[in-house]
Amino acid sequence: MAPAYLMHDHQGWRQVSWLETADLASRWQQGLALEGILPGERVAIMLPNSLTWVAFDQAAMASGLVLVPLYLNDRAENIAHILADSGACLLVLPDGKVLEQMAPVRNRLPALRRILVLAGEGVTEDATVSRVDRWLPPWQGRPLCVEGIHPDTLATIIYTSGTTGAPKGVMLSHRNLLADAHASLLRVAATPMDLFLSFLPLSHALERTAGYYLAMMAGSTTAFARSILALKEDLITLSPSILISVPRIYERVYQEILGRLEEAPVWKKRLFQWTVQVGWRRFLLKQGKAEWHPSLLLWPLLDRLVARMIREKLGGRLRVAVSGGARLPYKVARLFLSLDVPLLQGYGMTETSPVLSVNTLEKNDPESVGMLLPDTEARVDENGELLVRGPQVMMGYWHNPQATAQVMNEEGWLRTGDLARLQEGVLTITGRLKEIIVMANGRKVSPSDLETAITQDPLFPQAVLVGENQPFLAMLAVLNPVRWAKMARERGLDPENPASLKDARLEQEMLERVSAMLSTFPGFAQIRRLHVQLEPWTVENGLITPTLKPKRRQILERFAREVEEMYAGHGV
Repeated sequence: MAPAYLMHDHQGWRQVSWLETADLASRWQQGLALEGILPGERVAIMLPNSLTWVAFDQAAMASGLVLVPLYLNDRAENIAHILADSGACLLVLPDGKVLEQMAPVRNRLPALRRILVLAGEGVTEDATVSRVDRWLPPWQGRPLCVEGIHPDTLATIIYTSGTTGAPKGVMLSHRNLLADAHASLLRVAATPMDLFLSFLPLSHALERTAGYYLAMMAGSTTAFARSILALKEDLITLSPSILISVPRIYERVYQEILGRLEEAPVWKKRLFQWTVQVGWRRFLLKQGKAEWHPSLLLWPLLDRLVARMIREKLGGRLRVAVSGGARLPYKVARLFLSLDVPLLQGYGMTETSPVLSVNTLEKNDPESVGMLLPDTEARVDENGELLVRGPQVMMGYWHNPQATAQVMNEEGWLRTGDLARLQEGVLTITGRLKEIIVMANGRKVSPSDLETAITQDPLFPQAVLVGENQPFLAMLAVLNPVRWAKMARERGLDPENPASLKDARLEQEMLERVSAMLSTFPGFAQIRRLHVQLEPWTVENGLITPTLKPKRRQILERFAREVEEMYAGHGV
């Protein structure tokens, strides 16, 4: 029987069986029972992806407790809000360092009765803090007990990323989670022969459902990546057959490929372009959207010289690569598909457990997010907003009936906030309803579409558009420091001098680069001014979410003066 998990420790990669996993979950269940935690109480976990995460989750839900997952790299203030709002009575932390970071907010968490620290070296235990190795009871031969749990019982509260305000707690039942995982498995099959590589945080709904519960249903093996920094090496070492990721990871690989091409000789560039051209024709032929062409005879050679080398950097054995959590740029999807990487886009939201639709290997349209899952209904209202209904739709927001009523009606239809087209069951997302910029001339622009296009230029890894009630669009952006330094030196400027960032010649050149990325957009959707900086927007400085999405409102507030300067002298 295939192992359940692969873990890396000081001795290398180690296999863990399903029986070992169940035994560890049983020990955690015993510990939670001895702690006196009652069904319905909330327990929180803030750990990297690991066997402990899985065992704790299984023990908590089998005991009727409500799991509250936290992002390991989140800010203490955000963590405090989630713990206080959920009323979590127990929290599992990785080590004393994280415990120390939480010290300033612990007095604001009266419901928190127990903090368990996994790596207990140097941790001072007290009435509240315990080391896991001392707290966890030995296995007593009892199997994990799962009795009396109704499918519609609250299983977890997952807090939204909070791009537009304070995070809201999404309540998901056992039925929500299992129905979504099962329906996803019917769309994209997995088997005990498959190996998943888990690197998105398990606190992310996509990883939890598609990379954890689905894999467990299928009996597949899951390897826990060591870290994002070690991801390249882990991909090559482990050769996963299934990869679940947000678009940003694929975008980084895409930008790395383009960056290397910039430095390559002309013949290599032409060889690569030829490979992509033939590879795309081959993809369309397999999808029944093109006829056979003599150039396809070259594919075995082009594959060996170019495409296979890139696939090998992803492990060389990928059977399915899924992108979800945000929109994947068409250019990125097309490149990977042209190189015979089986990339599938899906769509969903935390409020839907999260998957609503996904492409399949047999019917894969990179401009869409695929067909709706079985038993999932959708419609588009008169404003173009997508409404959905199905067994994966949340129970509501925790202790927030007003917010629930704003997005759900009595018939169970959920407002997604996304603009969409629905044709023959295939879903295409066209923008965000609430993120529309209305310019002074009445023109409406979806900033996310333009931002996605702009960040395909490796010089601009982060960008946010502004222009509400203004005569033109402007942009706040973070520059890639390596590319910025090269660009500045080539033009005789000192990259270390902050004044170089405001050089008029460079600003014009950057605007021209941005304009090239937006060439397919309407003329009014062009950028006329920009403000650039080198300091990245991070989770720590509160400008992006733990899922790497920019917090538009916070960014606009932080850089209000810079925005004002860009529009100075340009009256409405």
